[in-house]
Amino acid sequence: MIALDDIDRQLLALLERDAGQPASVLGKALGLSQPAAWRRVQRLEKAGVLLGRRLDLDLEKLGFGVTVFLGVKLATKGRVSLEDFERAVMAIPEVQAVSHVLGLYDYRLRVVARDLADFERVLRRRIMTLPGVGDVEANVLLSEELRPGPIAAAG
Repeated sequence: MIALDDIDRQLLALLERDAGQPASVLGKALGLSQPAAWRRVQRLEKAGVLLGRRLDLDLEKLGFGVTVFLGVKLATKGRVSLEDFERAVMAIPEVQAVSHVLGLYDYRLRVVARDLADFERVLRRRIMTLPGVGDVEANVLLSEELRPGPIAAAG
């Protein structure tokens, strides 16, 4: 764990809102010079706090209007390996995230589709045919509000 000061936390909060901001803009917002802001970003990257920069796409504008969270319980018969299931499920382009979890289900998947009929096709033809799939529960996303993490509040 790296020690963060108030400026580091403010910097992380700014990057969390828009990771593409140049060091000059970050520095101005934090009362730092461009080189000082850049050095802080570099230090956080080297420490592994910043794991990269991500581009957020508006999936609905790209024609993917449905997001479904799937709980997948693997069947115990046949004892499919977790690696085999993960490899197969990650090869499905509509699957945006695969999380191995504890609880009622073994995996949580985030799946996008053009509409419910498209989701049904992905579910029946791709996901339900994967090795080891047992029970599946679907939750259709109605709305989502993404909030920044506790970075700015931590101290």
